[in-house]
Amino acid sequence: MSQYAITNPATGIVEARYPAASDADVDHALAATAAAYRRWRTTTLTDRAAALNRVMDLLEERKQSLAETVSREMGKRIGDAVAELDICIAIAGYYADNAEQLLADSTLDTSSGGRAFVRKTPVGPLLGVMPWNYPYYQVFRFVAPNLMAGNTVVIKHASQCPASAAAMAELFADAGLPDGAYVNLFATHEQIERIVADDRIVGVSLTGSERAGARIAALAGRHLKKVVLELGGSDPYLILDVADMADTVVQATKARLGNAGQSCNGGKRFIVLDHLYDQFVEQLTESFAGHRAGDPFDPACTYGPLSSAGALDELDEQVVDALQAGAKATVGARRSQSPGGYEPTVLIDVPTSARAYYEELFGPVAVVHVVDSIDAAVDLANDTPFGLGAAVFHRDEALALEIADRLDAGMVFINTREGGGADLPFGGTKKSGFGRELGPAGIDEFVNKKLIHLPPAD
Repeated sequence: MSQYAITNPATGIVEARYPAASDADVDHALAATAAAYRRWRTTTLTDRAAALNRVMDLLEERKQSLAETVSREMGKRIGDAVAELDICIAIAGYYADNAEQLLADSTLDTSSGGRAFVRKTPVGPLLGVMPWNYPYYQVFRFVAPNLMAGNTVVIKHASQCPASAAAMAELFADAGLPDGAYVNLFATHEQIERIVADDRIVGVSLTGSERAGARIAALAGRHLKKVVLELGGSDPYLILDVADMADTVVQATKARLGNAGQSCNGGKRFIVLDHLYDQFVEQLTESFAGHRAGDPFDPACTYGPLSSAGALDELDEQVVDALQAGAKATVGARRSQSPGGYEPTVLIDVPTSARAYYEELFGPVAVVHVVDSIDAAVDLANDTPFGLGAAVFHRDEALALEIADRLDAGMVFINTREGGGADLPFGGTKKSGFGRELGPAGIDEFVNKKLIHLPPAD
């Protein structure tokens, strides 16, 4: 049976199967990307930007069909899939427009005499291991900066997203990139170890689970390859002092239910000061009760099914475990009548013995905690193995910034839910991974910052 297949989560029907790569396919991919790198690294930034601009045009032309593909593959609501492609267009545009500035030489003051500067040069072919929850966005935030930097890429996509993976490869080829600059490879887990070990691959970027990240990091370390990891999150939202509770609840709802709750940096734990707790829980419960999973192709659908039967089973097991440990559900806590869906759920009084206290909940389930002080809120927020994002809601912005400094997170949002853009770095700390994507930091991860030193000018 093929490892790569489209199993529509809204129906459970396997719509298509794709053969996994053969060892000969792997050999060809490695040879092609190495050969392409030798040519691509010599192209001008103007030519690279022109190629990305052609990619943007094709994304716009094919937006609807590309969106429909991911809706069938992993259940994303069709409107959200279209919005994801708009983000990809923005990412490509950002790096096409700004790479010259981002890659510019940096002059150094030197005490040893002479003149010195740092020049950013490409490093070589890279392997990207991609997840299923944002099949296009995750690819673009890795590929766009690295192609502009002069590197080439091999993409190993999630096994449930073969059609979108193939569509991306076709799109880059149609945009005129040289053969091997962007390679899609339906590799097996066993082949990944071989690819990482190959001397032609100089770095690896993975977005996925903590388990997958640990495996790839170990492989990369064994072979002395740089690795960037964007893993899970259990992002805390500290609700401490708000001027408009209704708006705060709207933001909390969007943060938790967006993409059916399947976002690494979506708000997952809501830590609320005691004087606001009852009001927040009541309004969040009411808000969640107004949402339902449904057909991702229905424009009226709030969110679609979870990505797979396995994902649905895992989430249900976590909720059942929490309830058995003594937690309470104010709404939901059951599978949806819509195929593959899960009812929006609010859990309170979750004890430390429950899986939901420490584990990431990758679905439309919110955990709400009550605390009696800001110090307690910070301690609880940091009581997690993850450190991706966080949010602080407090009317005193200066105090909110002080609280942000105390949080173990790669990103903190003040008085707003998680957000981002092509120009803002994305990444975490602790077991959420290391390294950054997007913004200036994203293009710096896989470049050689080469020192050039010259004698004093005459």
